Amino acid sequence: MTAALRRGLVVLGLVSLLALPAFSQSEQPAGGPPDGGLGFKMGLGIGVQTFPNDPAPNTWQSLSLTPDISFGKFGIGLDLTLDYNFSGSGNSFTVRQADWWPTTTPTFQNVLAIYLPKIAYVRWGEKGDPLYLKLGSFTDGTLGDGFIMGDYNNTLFMPAERHFGLQADLDGTLFDFPYVGVETVFGNLAQLDVIGARVYVRPLAGTSIPIVNALQVGVTVAADTNPAYMAGGATNPFVTNPSTVAVFGIGAIAPIVSMKDVFSLAAFADAADIQGKTWGSMAGVGGRIINIFTYTAQLRLLAGGFTPSYFGPTYDVLRGVQFNALQATDGSGTTFGGLISLGTSLLGDALIFKLTLDSPFVTSETDPTLSQPHVNGVLSLAPGVLPVFSFDFMYDKKGIGTFAQLVDPTNSAIQAKVNLQSGPAVISFVYDITFDATKSPAWVVTSGLQSSISLF
Repeated sequence: MTAALRRGLVVLGLVSLLALPAFSQSEQPAGGPPDGGLGFKMGLGIGVQTFPNDPAPNTWQSLSLTPDISFGKFGIGLDLTLDYNFSGSGNSFTVRQADWWPTTTPTFQNVLAIYLPKIAYVRWGEKGDPLYLKLGSFTDGTLGDGFIMGDYNNTLFMPAERHFGLQADLDGTLFDFPYVGVETVFGNLAQLDVIGARVYVRPLAGTSIPIVNALQVGVTVAADTNPAYMAGGATNPFVTNPSTVAVFGIGAIAPIVSMKDVFSLAAFADAADIQGKTWGSMAGVGGRIINIFTYTAQLRLLAGGFTPSYFGPTYDVLRGVQFNALQATDGSGTTFGGLISLGTSLLGDALIFKLTLDSPFVTSETDPTLSQPHVNGVLSLAPGVLPVFSFDFMYDKKGIGTFAQLVDPTNSAIQAKVNLQSGPAVISFVYDITFDATKSPAWVVTSGLQSSISLF
């Protein structure tokens, strides 16, 4: 056993001990046992993983243990994976050091970056609850209506690199004080690079006047302290003089119609500034229809170089591109455009589909990521809906000038996971492709084949 692995197991033991007190919580997580009691699952997985940033050979066998505990609104899951190479003929056994100990000089920060993600998630409640907490991996980091941070995704470097993030919301209704609330998102607690918060007030919550008594007025601040960050902690060589990027905004959300399980409609508006260099504004509506369909429509007026939802689904892989575009702009010129989003959620969220398109109508931009349409699609089918088969799929693409470019992976990110299940056994194919202009070819492909079995 290598010294790196021994050190890693010591740290892992400490992480596990710290997690044990959480197992005794007395409330139930979303998705926990229907009676609100204790739920416990344990999975064992074997598979093959490819890590493009590793020196050759960069394909490893993997063995994973995934305990999952839920109680009340609380839930916690661990992801303990051992990546290794074993040669039976030569009796050679090698453990991937990067999973257990830094390959560079150890620091508190890079050790934390390795061990925090071994906690797959910690959760309390659901988004929209007066108290909501989620730690780990997520694809839906959103503040307010998402004009500054919308569906931020901290999983784009998986499986080679897992980020341990945080979403935490607290609404004053929890304390019978409905006048204030706060939403926060941290993309990676080990790095503290992508961070954001929204503080809002309901100034007329104490009145009985419909609509205005639920009006929210909020201030949002989001920032990236390391816009040159790349997978594995590398620095993007194409980003010169990187510095913190900060986005400030003010907005309002007003529910207009709220007919439970039938129809809802909310109006919202936002104005935002990026680094004092450029600005953008938006007004729109959104809601649900018969609690199955979701919809959003926006009109946008943007100054030159402004990126709506600056911290969006593909931010982690395009942050260098966005930073350079921001530095190159002086805010001159304008774009008038819009966004439309349609989605559906069926069978208790077992089947989810959402398609979002935003596009300029009139623009002075020349950068295709700003002057051409952008599409994001999500499709998910949970286990149990169809015999044997389930999947998760996400596609995000910027700079769509022609129909052919819709499927061109330039400036895109693709995540796919297909599962085949037979009883307690599951075989999963995982496939990720992201665009990285610093590499040749510029498309980084990560794939893996995994098999797992639910022990109990």
